[in-house]
Amino acid sequence: MRRLAAILLMALPVAGVLAAGPGGYVTLPGGTFRSALKYEDSNSQVRIKPFQMMRTPVTNAEFLAFVKANPQWQRGKVAGVFAENRYLSHWAGPQALGPSAQPQQPVVWVSWFAADAYCQSQGARLPTWSEWEYVAAADETRRDARRDPAWRERILNWYSRSSKTALPRAGLQAPNTYGVQDIHGLVWEWTEDYSAMLVDSDNRNQGDADKTRFCGAGALSMNDRDNYAVLMRVAMLSSLGGQDTTGNLGFRCAKDVK
Repeated sequence: MRRLAAILLMALPVAGVLAAGPGGYVTLPGGTFRSALKYEDSNSQVRIKPFQMMRTPVTNAEFLAFVKANPQWQRGKVAGVFAENRYLSHWAGPQALGPSAQPQQPVVWVSWFAADAYCQSQGARLPTWSEWEYVAAADETRRDARRDPAWRERILNWYSRSSKTALPRAGLQAPNTYGVQDIHGLVWEWTEDYSAMLVDSDNRNQGDADKTRFCGAGALSMNDRDNYAVLMRVAMLSSLGGQDTTGNLGFRCAKDVK
């Protein structure tokens, strides 16, 4: 089903929208990174190529501009295979935000397919899990703060908060050492290969070109079992289908650096 939906998605025309908002994109240098996940087909060292990532998550205002330019992604018009019935359910209408969706809040209740289409309209893509994990390891002064107990505690404190509280607007947090904001402490985020952390039990799919997107080699264990923040993210994303939406899941886009 996911592969069929992805093929159908490629056939949908997507109109370009305005460039990313005030946050824009920041360029990350790339490098060798030790993932907290242990993959069956590789060691823990992951090489990240230089890339660009949006400074802040996509906001309601930015996504509203997208659905206005691409009516097929408006609530009530998008096909069920691409978004479940809770898609953008917090908006006042298909083209209206309302009191429950302030313009500068990160957009949530958005499916993977819709997020992917938005990024395509930017000439961009969703970040890979490895890219997201690479950025998420940094704090305000260090590229890798994961061994700092205080840093971990700060992240876990956010996970313990109720998801029913109103979301702050994007861009309030101090940027990390790369200049990226809100990677923790605001919303969960879709990644391009969000479900590739699990093993596909059907070996007939081993030659499938989409396997790295939907059913790639899995994370059989954790290299860093104390990194509960990463473990929770993996569990969350791996439990979802591409059409699913939640009230605390948003996204940001990335671009390759030529």
